[in-house]
Amino acid sequence: MQISIRLTDSSTKFIINNLYPLYLHDLSEIWGWQPNQYGVFEDNDTLTLQEQNRIFDMWWEHPTVLFPYLITVDHIPAGFAMVSTPPYTPHGSAFYMNEFFVMRSFRGQGIAESAAVQVFDRHLGQWELQTNPTESNKRAQSFWRRAIQQYTSSGFEEEQRETRDDGEKLVFRFNNAKK
Repeated sequence: MQISIRLTDSSTKFIINNLYPLYLHDLSEIWGWQPNQYGVFEDNDTLTLQEQNRIFDMWWEHPTVLFPYLITVDHIPAGFAMVSTPPYTPHGSAFYMNEFFVMRSFRGQGIAESAAVQVFDRHLGQWELQTNPTESNKRAQSFWRRAIQQYTSSGFEEEQRETRDDGEKLVFRFNNAKK
């Protein structure tokens, strides 16, 4: 099984755009979201997925600070990882895992861990990632705790705190600059 990540660009962004509603659907189980009256996971009157994707276009408009990776398994799309750098990171972080998603059929096989390591290895410095701290998100919490612990040999910080824009989060920080 070949697990790889690759940066997408404006000619391949449609693949991540195709996966994005699946990601939002998975998150709806954790956050309790429901689609709007048009069947789109947005809290406004977004009519179509195409309209929703326009908001997402910023990921391909700033290629030196935003890094939209496609995760593939044997050349089949399996998920994505969206990495941001300043000014799109929490204060003090050089890199922020903005979004990370692996489709259900690819979970439990080490694919997510491999993809996360590949992403981390491409960006050396101070990292931060956040996830929902509630009981409904135990799987993601366990995944990140285990993956980061193995990646950093337990050299990471973890805390639950109120974030400026996104409510209460479980926050992980580590520095891989010496790798």
